Amino acid sequence: MEKFIVTTGRKADSEIERLAEEISSRLGGKFVKREDFSFDKLKKIHGVENILLVKKNSLSVINSAGELFFHPNTAHLRIKNLREGNGDRLVDALKISAGSKILDCTLGLGSDAIVSSFVAGSTGKVVALEINPLIAEIVRHGLKNFSEDSPHILEAMRRIEVINIAAENFLPTCAENSFDAVYFDPMFRRPVQKSSGINPLRPLAEKNPLTPEIVREACRVAKFRVVMKEHSGSPEFARLGFKIITDSGKYSSVSFGVIEK
Repeated sequence: MEKFIVTTGRKADSEIERLAEEISSRLGGKFVKREDFSFDKLKKIHGVENILLVKKNSLSVINSAGELFFHPNTAHLRIKNLREGNGDRLVDALKISAGSKILDCTLGLGSDAIVSSFVAGSTGKVVALEINPLIAEIVRHGLKNFSEDSPHILEAMRRIEVINIAAENFLPTCAENSFDAVYFDPMFRRPVQKSSGINPLRPLAEKNPLTPEIVREACRVAKFRVVMKEHSGSPEFARLGFKIITDSGKYSSVSFGVIEK
C-alpha cells in the first residue's frame, strides 16, 4: 500500500479532526491538518498520491483520477427491477435466494454486494473482502451511514460484513462448503475507460490477475458454485476454468462465468 495522508475539509470542527486522527491511526496513515492548503499542495508536500478526506457525513479518497466516494450506484435500479419481478444477471449467475450465504471476494464500491445482500435477506449472509484499506474504509463507512435510499436497500447495506483482506489470505481460513457461492469481480484486463465513475478507483484497485490457486480455494469454500465477472471475450474465463453462462447483453460489455460444484 502506497503512503497516504488523512485530512479534513477546511472548516472542520474538533470532532471531525478527532475522527480523522482515529482513522489515520487505525489505517497506518498520517493525519495532516487541512488549514488552507489545496489537495495538490498537500500531495506535493507529503509526497503522496492519495488523500483520505474526512467530512461530517462522508469519507472519500482524492487522487489524480478524481474523488472516490461511496454511493450505491446501480444497486438501486437493480433492486428496483428485482422487486418488480425482473431478473438480475449476477443473481442469476450466483443462483442465490433468501437465506443464501455469499462470499464477495472483490468488494470494490459494493454495488454487487448490496444486490446480493438484498436477495439473501435477513436470514442470509454476505461477507465482502477488499484488499485496499482505503477502499474498504470508505465503503464500510458508506454501507453503515448512507441514508438517502429506500429502507429495504439500507437494510441490505447494513447487513454486509466488510473485511480488509486479500482473498488468497481469507479463503484458506474458511471451512469447506462454508458459503453457497463465491464471487470474483477482478479489475478487467481490458478496462472500460468510459466508466468515469470508477476511474478514481483504478489507482487503488488490485492489479494482479486471479490465480488458479485462488480459484481452487474458492471451489473448496463454495458449496454450489464460483462465479466471475469479466470483460466479454476475456481469455481469463478459459485460463481459470470458468464456463461462460451469461454473455454480454445489448447494454453491457461484461460476461459471467461459473464453475459448478
